[in-house]
Amino acid sequence: MAVSNALVGCPKLETLLNLSSTSTLQTPLGLIGVPRNNNRTRRGLIHRARCELSPSDSATISALEQLKNSAPDRYTKERSSIVVIGLSIHTAPVEMREKLAIPEAEWPRAIGELCGLNHIEEAAVLSTCNRMEIYVLALSQHRGVKEVTEWMSKTSGIPVSEICQHRFLLYNKDATQHIFEVSAGLDSLVLGEGQILAQVKQVVKVGQGVNGFGRNISGLFKHAITVGKRVRTETNIAAGAVSVSSAAVELALMKLPESSLASARMLIIGAGKMGKLVIKHLVAKGCNKMVVVNRSEERVTAIREEIPGVEITYRPLDEMLASAAEADVVFTSTASESPLFFKEHVETLPPASPEIGGVRLFVDISVPRNVGSCVNEVETARVYNVDDLKEVVAANKEDRLRKAMEAQTIIAEESNQFEAWRDSLETVPTIKKLRAYAERIRMAELEKCMSKMGDDINKKTTRAVDDLSRGIVNRFLHGPMQHLRCDGSDSRTLSETLENMHALNRMYGLEKDILEEKLKAMTSGQQK
Repeated sequence: MAVSNALVGCPKLETLLNLSSTSTLQTPLGLIGVPRNNNRTRRGLIHRARCELSPSDSATISALEQLKNSAPDRYTKERSSIVVIGLSIHTAPVEMREKLAIPEAEWPRAIGELCGLNHIEEAAVLSTCNRMEIYVLALSQHRGVKEVTEWMSKTSGIPVSEICQHRFLLYNKDATQHIFEVSAGLDSLVLGEGQILAQVKQVVKVGQGVNGFGRNISGLFKHAITVGKRVRTETNIAAGAVSVSSAAVELALMKLPESSLASARMLIIGAGKMGKLVIKHLVAKGCNKMVVVNRSEERVTAIREEIPGVEITYRPLDEMLASAAEADVVFTSTASESPLFFKEHVETLPPASPEIGGVRLFVDISVPRNVGSCVNEVETARVYNVDDLKEVVAANKEDRLRKAMEAQTIIAEESNQFEAWRDSLETVPTIKKLRAYAERIRMAELEKCMSKMGDDINKKTTRAVDDLSRGIVNRFLHGPMQHLRCDGSDSRTLSETLENMHALNRMYGLEKDILEEKLKAMTSGQQK
Protein backbone atom coordinates (compact mmCIF):
# COMPACT_ATOMS: atom_id res chain seq x y z
CA MET A 1 0.00 0.00 0.00
CA ALA A 2 1.03 3.63 -0.46
CA VAL A 3 1.30 4.09 3.28
CA SER A 4 3.95 1.45 3.78
CA ASN A 5 5.94 2.71 0.82
CA ALA A 6 5.90 6.22 2.22
CA LEU A 7 6.80 5.34 5.77
CA VAL A 8 9.07 2.31 5.79
CA GLY A 9 12.69 2.14 4.70
CA CYS A 10 14.05 5.36 6.15
CA PRO A 11 15.25 4.89 9.74
CA LYS A 12 14.99 8.58 10.65
CA LEU A 13 11.48 8.76 9.19
CA GLU A 14 10.50 5.70 11.17
CA THR A 15 12.03 7.38 14.21
CA LEU A 16 9.81 10.42 13.71
CA LEU A 17 6.78 8.18 13.48
CA ASN A 18 8.02 6.15 16.46
CA LEU A 19 7.14 2.81 14.92
CA SER A 20 7.70 0.82 18.10
CA SER A 21 6.10 -2.45 19.03
CA THR A 22 4.30 -0.89 21.98
CA SER A 23 2.86 2.43 20.78
CA THR A 24 -0.14 2.79 18.48
CA LEU A 25 -0.17 5.32 15.65
CA GLN A 26 -3.68 6.71 15.07
CA THR A 27 -3.97 6.57 11.29
CA PRO A 28 -6.92 5.94 8.95
CA LEU A 29 -5.59 2.38 8.72
CA GLY A 30 -5.53 2.03 12.49
CA LEU A 31 -2.69 -0.43 11.98
CA ILE A 32 0.76 0.97 12.49
CA GLY A 33 2.13 0.39 15.98
CA VAL A 34 -0.34 -2.29 17.05
CA PRO A 35 1.60 -4.77 19.21
CA ARG A 36 2.90 -7.53 16.99
CA ASN A 37 1.80 -10.25 19.41
CA ASN A 38 -1.83 -9.11 19.15
CA ASN A 39 -2.46 -10.95 15.91
CA ARG A 40 -6.26 -11.07 16.26
CA THR A 41 -6.44 -7.30 16.60
CA ARG A 42 -4.08 -6.80 13.67
CA ARG A 43 -6.08 -9.15 11.41
CA GLY A 44 -9.31 -7.35 12.34
CA LEU A 45 -7.79 -3.95 11.56
CA ILE A 46 -6.44 -5.17 8.23
CA HIS A 47 -9.86 -6.55 7.28
CA ARG A 48 -11.60 -3.32 8.31
CA ALA A 49 -9.08 -1.26 6.38
CA ARG A 50 -9.72 -3.28 3.24
CA CYS A 51 -13.47 -2.85 3.63
CA GLU A 52 -13.45 0.86 4.40
CA LEU A 53 -10.81 2.11 1.97
CA SER A 54 -11.03 2.09 -1.77
CA PRO A 55 -7.76 1.90 -3.79
CA SER A 56 -8.00 5.58 -4.61
CA ASP A 57 -8.45 6.47 -0.93
CA SER A 58 -5.41 4.51 0.19
CA ALA A 59 -3.25 6.10 -2.47
CA THR A 60 -4.02 9.55 -1.15
CA ILE A 61 -2.94 8.82 2.41
CA SER A 62 0.42 10.51 2.82
CA ALA A 63 3.11 9.92 5.39
CA LEU A 64 2.67 13.52 6.43
CA GLU A 65 -1.04 13.13 7.21
CA GLN A 66 -0.35 10.08 9.34
CA LEU A 67 2.44 11.89 11.13
CA LYS A 68 0.28 14.94 11.73
CA ASN A 69 -2.53 12.87 13.24
CA SER A 70 -0.23 10.75 15.38
CA ALA A 71 0.87 11.11 18.99
CA PRO A 72 4.54 10.48 18.13
CA ASP A 73 4.78 13.75 16.19
CA ARG A 74 6.21 15.11 19.43
CA TYR A 75 9.61 14.58 17.77
CA THR A 76 8.87 17.41 15.37
CA LYS A 77 6.75 19.64 17.60
CA GLU A 78 9.09 19.61 20.58
CA ARG A 79 12.48 21.25 20.37
CA SER A 80 15.45 18.92 20.07
CA SER A 81 17.86 18.74 23.01
CA ILE A 82 21.53 19.68 23.21
CA VAL A 83 23.30 16.76 24.90
CA VAL A 84 26.93 16.19 25.88
CA ILE A 85 28.21 12.65 26.37
CA GLY A 86 31.71 12.92 27.79
CA LEU A 87 34.63 11.36 29.60
CA SER A 88 37.33 13.54 31.12
CA ILE A 89 40.38 13.39 33.32
CA HIS A 90 37.97 13.84 36.24
CA THR A 91 35.89 10.73 35.40
CA ALA A 92 37.96 8.29 33.32
CA PRO A 93 41.52 6.88 33.34
CA VAL A 94 43.95 7.81 30.60
CA GLU A 95 43.91 4.23 29.23
CA MET A 96 40.22 4.65 28.38
CA ARG A 97 40.51 8.22 27.11
CA GLU A 98 43.28 7.35 24.67
CA LYS A 99 41.16 4.57 23.12
CA LEU A 100 38.23 6.95 22.72
CA ALA A 101 40.34 9.84 21.39
CA ILE A 102 39.56 10.99 17.85
CA PRO A 103 42.34 12.78 15.89
CA GLU A 104 41.43 16.21 14.58
CA ALA A 105 41.63 15.00 10.97
CA GLU A 106 38.89 12.45 11.77
CA TRP A 107 36.43 14.92 13.33
CA PRO A 108 34.46 15.54 10.08
CA ARG A 109 34.07 11.78 9.54
CA ALA A 110 32.92 11.33 13.15
CA ILE A 111 30.36 14.14 12.77
CA GLY A 112 29.00 12.46 9.64
CA GLU A 113 28.67 9.10 11.35
CA LEU A 114 27.02 10.60 14.43
CA CYS A 115 24.48 12.49 12.33
CA GLY A 116 23.72 9.24 10.53
CA LEU A 117 22.29 7.87 13.79
CA ASN A 118 18.50 7.84 13.96
CA HIS A 119 18.02 10.42 16.70
CA ILE A 120 20.98 12.76 16.05
CA GLU A 121 20.56 15.93 13.96
CA GLU A 122 23.83 17.82 14.65
CA ALA A 123 27.15 16.90 16.26
CA ALA A 124 30.63 18.09 17.29
CA VAL A 125 33.67 16.38 18.80
CA LEU A 126 35.99 17.92 21.42
CA SER A 127 38.88 15.48 21.82
CA THR A 128 41.98 16.54 23.80
CA CYS A 129 44.50 14.80 26.06
CA ASN A 130 42.26 15.52 29.08
CA ARG A 131 38.78 14.99 27.66
CA MET A 132 36.69 13.27 25.00
CA GLU A 133 33.30 14.96 24.69
CA ILE A 134 30.63 14.57 22.04
CA TYR A 135 28.03 17.32 21.68
CA VAL A 136 24.84 16.49 19.79
CA LEU A 137 21.43 17.90 18.97
CA ALA A 138 19.15 14.95 19.67
CA LEU A 139 15.52 14.30 18.74
CA SER A 140 15.24 12.15 21.87
CA GLN A 141 17.53 12.48 24.89
CA HIS A 142 17.38 8.84 25.99
CA ARG A 143 17.64 7.30 22.54
CA GLY A 144 20.25 9.80 21.40
CA VAL A 145 22.49 9.01 24.39
CA LYS A 146 22.05 5.26 23.78
CA GLU A 147 23.01 5.56 20.11
CA VAL A 148 26.03 7.78 20.74
CA THR A 149 27.29 5.52 23.54
CA GLU A 150 26.99 2.47 21.28
CA TRP A 151 28.84 4.38 18.54
CA MET A 152 31.63 5.25 20.99
CA SER A 153 31.86 1.60 21.98
CA LYS A 154 32.02 0.49 18.36
CA THR A 155 34.77 2.95 17.41
CA SER A 156 36.90 2.39 20.52
CA GLY A 157 36.37 -1.29 21.26
CA ILE A 158 35.40 -0.45 24.87
CA PRO A 159 32.24 -2.23 26.11
CA VAL A 160 29.16 -0.03 26.54
CA SER A 161 28.91 -1.02 30.22
CA GLU A 162 32.44 0.24 30.87
CA ILE A 163 31.83 3.54 29.09
CA CYS A 164 28.65 4.03 31.12
CA GLN A 165 30.63 3.66 34.35
CA HIS A 166 32.91 6.58 33.48
CA ARG A 167 30.85 8.88 31.24
CA PHE A 168 28.93 11.98 32.29
CA LEU A 169 25.71 13.20 30.67
CA LEU A 170 24.49 16.78 30.54
CA TYR A 171 21.40 18.20 28.84
CA ASN A 172 20.42 21.59 27.44
CA LYS A 173 21.23 24.34 30.00
CA ASP A 174 23.62 22.09 31.91
CA ALA A 175 25.38 21.16 28.66
CA THR A 176 25.63 24.84 27.74
CA GLN A 177 27.09 25.75 31.12
CA HIS A 178 29.60 22.90 30.87
CA ILE A 179 31.11 23.92 27.51
CA PHE A 180 31.22 27.54 28.70
CA GLU A 181 33.14 26.45 31.83
CA VAL A 182 35.44 24.30 29.72
CA SER A 183 36.19 27.18 27.36
CA ALA A 184 36.84 29.49 30.30
CA GLY A 185 39.35 27.02 31.75
CA LEU A 186 37.26 26.32 34.85
CA ASP A 187 37.14 22.57 34.19
CA SER A 188 40.89 22.24 33.54
CA LEU A 189 43.47 20.73 35.88
CA VAL A 190 45.21 24.09 35.90
CA LEU A 191 42.43 26.56 36.58
CA GLY A 192 42.18 29.18 33.84
CA GLU A 193 44.76 27.64 31.49
CA GLY A 194 44.51 28.99 27.96
CA GLN A 195 45.17 25.95 25.77
CA ILE A 196 41.60 24.65 26.00
CA LEU A 197 40.20 27.87 24.48
CA ALA A 198 42.41 27.32 21.43
CA GLN A 199 41.09 23.75 21.22
CA VAL A 200 37.47 24.94 21.31
CA LYS A 201 38.29 27.39 18.51
CA GLN A 202 39.71 24.49 16.51
CA VAL A 203 36.40 22.61 16.78
CA VAL A 204 34.67 25.53 15.05
CA LYS A 205 37.42 25.86 12.44
CA VAL A 206 37.33 22.17 11.52
CA GLY A 207 33.52 22.09 11.61
CA GLN A 208 33.03 24.88 9.07
CA GLY A 209 31.32 23.44 6.01
CA VAL A 210 30.89 19.98 7.55
CA ASN A 211 27.37 18.66 7.07
CA GLY A 212 26.07 18.02 10.59
CA PHE A 213 27.94 20.83 12.34
CA GLY A 214 24.66 22.71 12.30
CA ARG A 215 23.27 25.98 13.51
CA ASN A 216 22.63 24.94 17.13
CA ILE A 217 25.92 23.15 17.84
CA SER A 218 28.08 25.61 15.89
CA GLY A 219 26.28 28.47 17.65
CA LEU A 220 27.01 26.81 21.00
CA PHE A 221 30.74 26.52 20.32
CA LYS A 222 31.01 30.04 18.88
CA HIS A 223 29.31 31.40 21.98
CA ALA A 224 31.68 29.32 24.13
CA ILE A 225 34.64 31.06 22.47
CA THR A 226 33.11 34.43 23.32
CA VAL A 227 32.66 33.30 26.95
CA GLY A 228 36.26 32.03 27.17
CA LYS A 229 37.63 35.34 25.90
CA ARG A 230 35.38 37.40 28.13
CA VAL A 231 36.26 35.44 31.30
CA ARG A 232 39.99 35.80 30.69
CA THR A 233 39.71 39.50 29.87
CA GLU A 234 37.40 40.53 32.70
CA THR A 235 38.78 38.33 35.50
CA ASN A 236 42.43 37.87 34.41
CA ILE A 237 42.08 34.31 35.70
CA ALA A 238 45.14 33.06 33.81
CA ALA A 239 47.51 35.36 35.74
CA GLY A 240 49.83 33.81 38.31
CA ALA A 241 51.70 30.51 38.31
CA VAL A 242 49.84 27.44 39.55
CA SER A 243 52.37 24.69 38.77
CA VAL A 244 55.80 24.10 40.36
CA SER A 245 57.72 24.77 37.14
CA SER A 246 55.83 27.97 36.30
CA ALA A 247 56.12 29.12 39.92
CA ALA A 248 59.90 28.54 39.81
CA VAL A 249 60.23 30.84 36.82
CA GLU A 250 57.85 33.41 38.27
CA LEU A 251 59.69 33.47 41.60
CA ALA A 252 63.10 33.86 39.92
CA LEU A 253 61.89 36.75 37.78
CA MET A 254 60.33 38.41 40.84
CA LYS A 255 63.70 38.31 42.63
CA LEU A 256 65.61 39.82 39.70
CA PRO A 257 65.75 43.59 39.16
CA GLU A 258 63.31 44.54 36.41
CA SER A 259 66.08 46.15 34.36
CA SER A 260 68.04 42.88 34.24
CA LEU A 261 65.29 40.51 33.04
CA ALA A 262 66.51 40.53 29.43
CA SER A 263 70.21 40.17 30.23
CA ALA A 264 70.16 37.66 33.13
CA ARG A 265 72.05 34.44 32.30
CA MET A 266 69.90 31.34 32.79
CA LEU A 267 71.15 27.81 33.55
CA ILE A 268 68.88 24.74 33.75
CA ILE A 269 70.36 21.56 35.22
CA GLY A 270 68.34 18.53 34.11
CA ALA A 271 66.41 18.16 30.84
CA GLY A 272 63.66 15.83 32.10
CA LYS A 273 59.96 16.65 32.28
CA MET A 274 60.30 19.41 34.89
CA GLY A 275 63.40 20.91 33.28
CA LYS A 276 61.63 21.02 29.93
CA LEU A 277 58.67 22.82 31.50
CA VAL A 278 61.01 25.37 33.10
CA ILE A 279 62.53 26.04 29.68
CA LYS A 280 59.08 26.51 28.14
CA HIS A 281 58.00 28.91 30.88
CA LEU A 282 61.22 30.91 30.50
CA VAL A 283 60.59 31.19 26.76
CA ALA A 284 57.00 32.29 27.44
CA LYS A 285 58.39 35.07 29.65
CA GLY A 286 60.65 36.33 26.85
CA CYS A 287 63.92 34.53 27.60
CA ASN A 288 65.47 33.34 24.31
CA LYS A 289 68.95 32.31 25.43
CA MET A 290 69.92 29.69 28.05
CA VAL A 291 72.32 26.88 28.90
CA VAL A 292 71.15 23.34 29.73
CA VAL A 293 73.30 20.81 31.60
CA ASN A 294 72.28 17.17 31.21
CA ARG A 295 73.81 13.67 31.20
CA SER A 296 73.04 13.18 27.50
CA GLU A 297 72.59 15.60 24.62
CA GLU A 298 69.63 13.79 22.99
CA ARG A 299 66.98 15.28 25.25
CA VAL A 300 68.37 18.78 24.84
CA THR A 301 68.41 18.36 21.07
CA ALA A 302 64.75 17.24 21.15
CA ILE A 303 63.80 20.31 23.23
CA ARG A 304 65.73 22.57 20.85
CA GLU A 305 63.80 21.13 17.89
CA GLU A 306 60.49 21.52 19.72
CA ILE A 307 61.16 25.18 20.55
CA PRO A 308 62.70 26.77 17.44
CA GLY A 309 64.05 30.30 17.56
CA VAL A 310 65.55 29.91 21.04
CA GLU A 311 69.29 29.60 21.65
CA ILE A 312 69.71 26.52 23.86
CA THR A 313 73.33 25.54 24.55
CA TYR A 314 74.10 22.01 25.76
CA ARG A 315 76.75 21.29 28.39
CA PRO A 316 77.64 17.83 29.81
CA LEU A 317 77.24 17.08 33.51
CA ASP A 318 80.97 17.32 34.22
CA GLU A 319 80.83 21.01 33.21
CA MET A 320 78.08 21.79 35.74
CA LEU A 321 80.21 23.93 38.10
CA ALA A 322 81.86 25.82 35.24
CA SER A 323 78.40 26.52 33.79
CA ALA A 324 77.10 27.68 37.19
CA ALA A 325 80.01 30.12 37.42
CA GLU A 326 78.75 31.80 34.23
CA ALA A 327 75.07 31.90 35.29
CA ASP A 328 72.98 34.39 37.28
CA VAL A 329 70.02 32.06 37.88
CA VAL A 330 70.39 28.29 38.32
CA PHE A 331 67.33 26.01 38.07
CA THR A 332 67.89 22.43 39.26
CA SER A 333 65.55 19.54 38.42
CA THR A 334 67.44 16.23 38.41
CA ALA A 335 66.66 12.83 39.94
CA SER A 336 69.89 12.82 41.92
CA GLU A 337 69.43 11.37 45.42
CA SER A 338 72.16 13.59 46.89
CA PRO A 339 72.75 17.35 46.53
CA LEU A 340 74.70 18.61 43.50
CA PHE A 341 75.70 21.86 45.22
CA PHE A 342 77.13 22.29 48.69
CA LYS A 343 78.48 25.39 50.43
CA GLU A 344 82.09 24.59 49.45
CA HIS A 345 81.10 24.40 45.74
CA VAL A 346 79.30 27.73 45.67
CA GLU A 347 81.88 29.64 47.73
CA THR A 348 84.42 29.18 44.94
CA LEU A 349 82.15 30.60 42.25
CA PRO A 350 82.60 34.21 41.11
CA PRO A 351 79.79 36.62 42.01
CA ALA A 352 76.82 36.92 39.67
CA SER A 353 76.45 39.85 37.27
CA PRO A 354 76.50 43.34 38.82
CA GLU A 355 73.20 44.05 37.00
CA ILE A 356 71.40 41.65 39.34
CA GLY A 357 73.24 42.78 42.45
CA GLY A 358 75.99 40.14 42.39
CA VAL A 359 73.78 37.53 44.13
CA ARG A 360 73.30 34.18 42.34
CA LEU A 361 69.82 32.60 42.61
CA PHE A 362 69.39 28.84 43.01
CA VAL A 363 65.83 27.68 42.35
CA ASP A 364 65.65 24.00 43.32
CA ILE A 365 62.48 22.15 42.22
CA SER A 366 63.85 18.65 42.90
CA VAL A 367 62.81 16.21 45.61
CA PRO A 368 65.21 15.09 47.09
CA ARG A 369 66.85 18.51 46.92
CA ASN A 370 69.70 19.20 44.48
CA VAL A 371 70.99 22.22 46.44
CA GLY A 372 72.00 21.83 50.07
CA SER A 373 70.47 24.22 52.59
CA CYS A 374 74.01 25.18 53.66
CA VAL A 375 74.37 27.15 50.38
CA ASN A 376 72.19 29.83 51.95
CA GLU A 377 75.15 30.63 54.24
CA VAL A 378 77.08 31.95 51.24
CA GLU A 379 76.69 35.74 50.99
CA THR A 380 76.54 35.77 47.21
CA ALA A 381 73.84 33.06 46.90
CA ARG A 382 70.13 32.68 47.63
CA VAL A 383 68.38 29.29 47.58
CA TYR A 384 64.67 28.65 47.02
CA ASN A 385 63.23 25.14 47.17
CA VAL A 386 59.86 23.44 46.51
CA ASP A 387 58.42 24.57 49.84
CA ASP A 388 59.05 28.21 48.92
CA LEU A 389 57.36 27.62 45.57
CA LYS A 390 54.31 25.99 47.17
CA GLU A 391 53.48 29.28 48.88
CA VAL A 392 53.50 31.05 45.50
CA VAL A 393 51.35 28.32 43.94
CA ALA A 394 48.89 28.27 46.86
CA ALA A 395 48.50 32.05 46.81
CA ASN A 396 47.89 32.03 43.06
CA LYS A 397 45.42 29.13 43.31
CA GLU A 398 43.43 30.97 45.94
CA ASP A 399 43.38 34.04 43.72
CA ARG A 400 42.22 31.98 40.76
CA LEU A 401 39.42 30.42 42.79
CA ARG A 402 38.14 33.90 43.62
CA LYS A 403 38.30 34.78 39.95
CA ALA A 404 36.51 31.52 39.06
CA MET A 405 33.58 32.68 41.19
CA GLU A 406 33.52 35.92 39.21
CA ALA A 407 33.65 33.88 36.01
CA GLN A 408 30.52 31.94 37.04
CA THR A 409 28.56 35.18 37.01
CA ILE A 410 29.68 35.82 33.43
CA ILE A 411 28.86 32.23 32.44
CA ALA A 412 25.35 32.42 33.93
CA GLU A 413 24.69 35.64 32.01
CA GLU A 414 26.02 34.22 28.73
CA SER A 415 24.08 30.95 29.22
CA ASN A 416 20.83 32.89 29.46
CA GLN A 417 21.70 34.80 26.30
CA PHE A 418 22.46 31.59 24.42
CA GLU A 419 19.20 29.93 25.53
CA ALA A 420 17.30 33.03 24.43
CA TRP A 421 19.06 32.88 21.05
CA ARG A 422 18.05 29.21 20.69
CA ASP A 423 14.46 30.13 21.51
CA SER A 424 14.52 32.82 18.83
CA LEU A 425 15.47 30.18 16.22
CA GLU A 426 12.05 28.58 16.71
CA THR A 427 10.50 31.22 14.45
CA VAL A 428 12.79 30.61 11.45
CA PRO A 429 10.74 27.73 9.90
CA THR A 430 7.53 29.76 10.33
CA ILE A 431 9.09 32.78 8.59
CA LYS A 432 10.18 30.62 5.66
CA LYS A 433 6.83 28.83 5.38
CA LEU A 434 4.79 32.01 5.66
CA ARG A 435 6.78 33.49 2.78
CA ALA A 436 6.34 30.30 0.75
CA TYR A 437 2.61 30.24 1.53
CA ALA A 438 2.18 33.85 0.40
CA GLU A 439 4.29 33.20 -2.70
CA ARG A 440 2.12 30.24 -3.73
CA ILE A 441 -1.01 32.39 -3.46
CA ARG A 442 0.68 35.21 -5.39
CA MET A 443 1.74 32.93 -8.24
CA ALA A 444 -1.67 31.26 -8.45
CA GLU A 445 -3.52 34.59 -8.60
CA LEU A 446 -0.97 36.07 -11.00
CA GLU A 447 -1.46 33.13 -13.35
CA LYS A 448 -5.25 33.61 -13.27
CA CYS A 449 -4.86 37.32 -13.96
CA MET A 450 -2.47 36.81 -16.88
CA SER A 451 -4.71 34.18 -18.49
CA LYS A 452 -7.68 36.59 -18.38
CA MET A 453 -5.62 39.35 -19.99
CA GLY A 454 -4.86 37.23 -23.03
CA ASP A 455 -1.71 36.36 -24.94
CA ASP A 456 -1.05 39.76 -26.53
CA ILE A 457 0.30 41.42 -23.35
CA ASN A 458 3.72 42.99 -23.77
CA LYS A 459 6.67 42.32 -21.45
CA LYS A 460 6.45 45.74 -19.82
CA THR A 461 2.87 45.14 -18.69
CA THR A 462 3.70 41.61 -17.53
CA ARG A 463 6.58 42.91 -15.47
CA ALA A 464 4.44 45.70 -13.99
CA VAL A 465 1.71 43.26 -12.92
CA ASP A 466 4.35 40.91 -11.44
CA ASP A 467 5.98 43.77 -9.54
CA LEU A 468 2.56 44.91 -8.29
CA SER A 469 1.77 41.44 -6.92
CA ARG A 470 5.17 41.21 -5.23
CA GLY A 471 4.75 44.64 -3.67
CA ILE A 472 1.33 43.77 -2.25
CA VAL A 473 2.64 40.51 -0.76
CA ASN A 474 5.71 42.19 0.74
CA ARG A 475 3.61 44.95 2.28
CA PHE A 476 1.20 42.37 3.66
CA LEU A 477 4.03 40.26 5.14
CA HIS A 478 5.96 43.17 6.64
CA GLY A 479 3.94 43.32 9.86
CA PRO A 480 3.89 39.56 10.61
CA MET A 481 7.59 39.28 9.77
CA GLN A 482 8.49 42.09 12.15
CA HIS A 483 6.63 40.30 14.92
CA LEU A 484 8.42 37.03 14.19
CA ARG A 485 11.95 38.42 14.32
CA CYS A 486 13.70 38.50 17.69
CA ASP A 487 17.37 38.28 18.73
CA GLY A 488 16.49 36.77 22.10
CA SER A 489 17.95 39.65 24.13
CA ASP A 490 14.61 40.58 25.72
CA SER A 491 12.66 37.78 27.43
CA ARG A 492 9.33 39.65 27.18
CA THR A 493 9.76 40.29 23.46
CA LEU A 494 10.84 36.69 22.93
CA SER A 495 7.74 35.35 24.67
CA GLU A 496 5.50 37.54 22.53
CA THR A 497 7.35 36.46 19.39
CA LEU A 498 6.80 32.77 20.16
CA GLU A 499 3.09 33.44 20.82
CA ASN A 500 2.87 35.20 17.42
CA MET A 501 4.60 32.22 15.78
CA HIS A 502 2.12 29.70 17.22
CA ALA A 503 -0.81 31.92 16.21
CA LEU A 504 0.40 32.20 12.60
CA ASN A 505 1.05 28.46 12.44
CA ARG A 506 -2.55 27.81 13.49
CA MET A 507 -4.11 30.46 11.25
CA TYR A 508 -2.36 29.43 8.04
CA GLY A 509 -1.79 25.73 8.76
CA LEU A 510 1.98 26.19 8.56
CA GLU A 511 2.76 23.37 10.98
CA LYS A 512 1.89 20.88 8.29
CA ASP A 513 4.40 22.48 5.91
CA ILE A 514 7.07 22.63 8.62
CA LEU A 515 6.63 18.94 9.40
CA GLU A 516 6.79 18.10 5.71
CA GLU A 517 10.04 20.04 5.35
CA LYS A 518 11.53 18.19 8.30
CA LEU A 519 10.51 14.86 6.83
CA LYS A 520 12.13 15.71 3.50
CA ALA A 521 15.33 16.86 5.21
CA MET A 522 15.57 13.65 7.18
CA THR A 523 14.90 11.35 4.25
CA SER A 524 17.43 13.19 2.05
CA GLY A 525 19.97 13.14 4.90
CA GLN A 526 19.49 9.38 5.29
CA GLN A 527 19.94 8.79 1.55
CA LYS A 528 23.23 10.69 1.59
